[in-house]
Amino acid sequence: MMKADIHDVARAAGVSISTVSRSFTHPEMVSEQTRRRVLEVASRMDYAISRSAGAIKTGQTNRVALLMNESITSWFNVNVFAGINRVLHAEGYDIVIWDHIDKAADRHEFFETLPVRRNVDAVFVASFATDETEVAQLRSIHVPLIGINTPSAESLDASIGIDDREGMATAARHLIALGHRSLAYVGSEPAASLGASIDDRQAGFERACADAQAAGKDLSWQVIRVPRGAEFVDVALSELLALEEFPDAICCQIDMLTIPLMRGLAKYGRVAPRDYSIIGFDDHDVAEMMDLTTMRQEPCAMGRAAAGKALALMSGQPLAVPHETLHAQLVLRGTDAPYHAA
Repeated sequence: MMKADIHDVARAAGVSISTVSRSFTHPEMVSEQTRRRVLEVASRMDYAISRSAGAIKTGQTNRVALLMNESITSWFNVNVFAGINRVLHAEGYDIVIWDHIDKAADRHEFFETLPVRRNVDAVFVASFATDETEVAQLRSIHVPLIGINTPSAESLDASIGIDDREGMATAARHLIALGHRSLAYVGSEPAASLGASIDDRQAGFERACADAQAAGKDLSWQVIRVPRGAEFVDVALSELLALEEFPDAICCQIDMLTIPLMRGLAKYGRVAPRDYSIIGFDDHDVAEMMDLTTMRQEPCAMGRAAAGKALALMSGQPLAVPHETLHAQLVLRGTDAPYHAA
């Protein structure tokens, strides 16, 4: 059976050939209703837009897609990109970035159009989960799917990431071992309709505290969750200061919440580690400068490893270890100390 061409799609959708072309290359020039009709027909007829002569000859586009749930400028994403680019650039690959996949419109745009475009040789998914429908759409283009710190590696061809839950449990256990009796976890609310890897960190904190209580530790703990967005530090600060009893130890979801939160608390006379201990997560570039005790992960190294897996899969080579789980490392600096009664 011959594949559908642009004439077949135009005829079935009841539009001109130029409208079909613009639906993919210049969507702003086509009404949303028309574009949706064209995309639906193209998908149903298994139509793919034309690629370059070189791509047709080799079967490769020398292009990969990197999906991110936030901006490329975020610490994690820019390091993942740097790691992937360090490996794939030398092999002649370009990287197409789709950031802010956490926004419904952007997410829908990518998963709806990529199967029809078929213009990448591999897809990297960084830090968020894909549902069954999205995986099926990606599967239809028959390219490797590689996860980087995704909540689940199910349905992916390869993956590498840290155990976020165990990492935060390690942070909480360290504070408990220092004798702290009143712990708090501060983090963002889970992203709507988007499973993100950092959301597992709260569960790790809760497990460590519950285990300590079950073992007979005199311990109280609580979780403070604040809305994602520009004001999340201010909200977290207000929530902490409003507590009837201020915690003597705090675990923070990410370093970039921990650092401004410490500064804010200092303005109100609460200084770490004199008045409380605090641990971040990530080992962001500024963590060492701030002398922050934190859990270290290395997204650049994960990006390099993921790129290596992609190269093997794109060349048809089996992977001895397709899925890898790494462990975040506790980095002791100056924001934690043994508990002492006020």
